[in-house]
Amino acid sequence: MGGPLNIYTEHFGLTARPFTLVPDPDFLFWSAAHRRAYTMLEYGTLTGSPITLITGEVGAGKTTLLHKFLSGLGDGVKVGLISNAHGSRGELLRWVLMALDQPADRDATYVDLFDSFQKYLISEYAAGNRVILIFDEAQNLSIETLEELRMFTNINSNKDELLQLVLVGQPELRDTIHRPELRQFAQRIAASFHLSSMDQETVTAYIGHRLRVAGAARNLFTEAACHVIHEQTGGVPRLVNQLCDLSLVYAFTKNQKTVTLTTVEEVLADGTFFAAGARPDLGSEI
Repeated sequence: MGGPLNIYTEHFGLTARPFTLVPDPDFLFWSAAHRRAYTMLEYGTLTGSPITLITGEVGAGKTTLLHKFLSGLGDGVKVGLISNAHGSRGELLRWVLMALDQPADRDATYVDLFDSFQKYLISEYAAGNRVILIFDEAQNLSIETLEELRMFTNINSNKDELLQLVLVGQPELRDTIHRPELRQFAQRIAASFHLSSMDQETVTAYIGHRLRVAGAARNLFTEAACHVIHEQTGGVPRLVNQLCDLSLVYAFTKNQKTVTLTTVEEVLADGTFFAAGARPDLGSEI
């Protein structure tokens, strides 16, 4: 437990670092907003929504939520996860086919690639499977790419959708989709949610939850410490994790078993927490 990556775990009686920045579904905190976002993911995919949209600021917990969703999908669902699609529409099809473990010959024409994609969707539909394409960091997709994705959803069989899209991205993705030239794309979004930041009460509960998952018998942060952590992070989960992790390190170096307001203030005064004072406007749920 005393290794370089677990500098304080033994001191606090923890089984793991509670505030790492790596998305981990085991640590997912079910705030009211995260529950609603997860419900919308399930609703969209189970009801055959052509497009499901989930947005939130950087560090709001979108990727962790997505991993939790993926871990709960049962048999009969084929998922392609694309995290950094870019390039021409032919390149987009190659990204999609590779994500679905399908061949995508570099010499193949767009028509060839589209034909392979369509045949794959039809064969999976005939086998009773659903195909879901998930685009993470979807705010990076161009207008042309989004329009191409809309065209993908035209591949259908009677009333059943052969393909469903899930777009996960930052708030600017919504601004892009609201542009007049993407009106038809927006009309196909049947499930949508925006993850807002956590309020002070939720931040305190979030900190306590992650500590319990890591083996703590109590919240190691005082109420005053939690209050200033909320103030300095704007309630963004990733920033809360950063400040809490640093605060535990400082408390460990002082041989303290509890993180106090003074400890957090020392972290802030030293400039160790680079994002100090960050209070992004994360909007509200939709």
